[in-house]
Amino acid sequence: MKQLVDRTPSYLADEKRSDKAIGWMQDQLPKLVLAPSFTVILLFVYGFILWTVYLSFSASRMLPNYEWVGLDQWERLWNTLTWQIALDNLFIFGSLYIVLCMLIGLMLAILLDQKIRVEGGLRTLYLYPMALSFIVTGTAWKWFLNPGLGLERTMHEWGFESFKFDWLIDSEMAIYTVVIAGVWQASGFVMAMFLAGLRGIDNEILKAAQIDGAPAWRIYTRIIIPQLGPVFMSAFVVLVHLAIKSFDLVIALTGGGPGNATELPATFMYSYSFTRNQIGVGASSAVFMLAIIAAIIVPYLYSELKGGRK
Repeated sequence: MKQLVDRTPSYLADEKRSDKAIGWMQDQLPKLVLAPSFTVILLFVYGFILWTVYLSFSASRMLPNYEWVGLDQWERLWNTLTWQIALDNLFIFGSLYIVLCMLIGLMLAILLDQKIRVEGGLRTLYLYPMALSFIVTGTAWKWFLNPGLGLERTMHEWGFESFKFDWLIDSEMAIYTVVIAGVWQASGFVMAMFLAGLRGIDNEILKAAQIDGAPAWRIYTRIIIPQLGPVFMSAFVVLVHLAIKSFDLVIALTGGGPGNATELPATFMYSYSFTRNQIGVGASSAVFMLAIIAAIIVPYLYSELKGGRK
């Protein structure tokens, strides 16, 4: 009996140590599982971002050259006519792309919010384009807008000989074909965001407004749409990001042409980095695009995190 009493404290101590070891392993296991992914992201994402930033201040041409030249590459970038055209096209494309996607997405969401009978089918139909890659979208619209293959030829075969739609080969109108294809693909996704916001509005407020005799258009303009402010902001951030990094769509649809008529910063960066042997200039354009995206996304994330803490 005395031996049993003497062994009891050591047994409890061993059990405590075992529980502590198991608890430590449970705490460290998620970190061990995520460590490889975190290391890869740290190296191949943030590491290459820092490398690109350094290249934008280096003497790199055809191959990376780590000689520091300060702002020389940035001066060459802003003195390049193609870069000015790319920025002008980005302003046109981005403005129309964001505004049209929001308007069409909001209207489609309001339509589906009426709880129509075929809502499920329409929602799938509107969302389907977003499931396609930008390459597929660009190729499909290239066929459709090609004067010799698509819409114009079809209308001529139907007897409308005077019909003309050659925007794809018109240097002044080609950028608008990119807008058409981009809006067609993204408006359904924006519609889903707005529809989720509409379904989250308190029905009691709407019923009270209806009892007071407010017309439907006033309910939407004075009550519903103002409450969709966070959705508008989220959609804006997503669309800005998509507009700035648009590359596949332009390459598949117009290839940046005719001439430089549809050149965007993303296509400029690829062209100067990999086909014109101007890595330093290409890196400068990439850093500039990153700065624009960060200037929009970082304040947005900060406000979201701050609001979440409150």
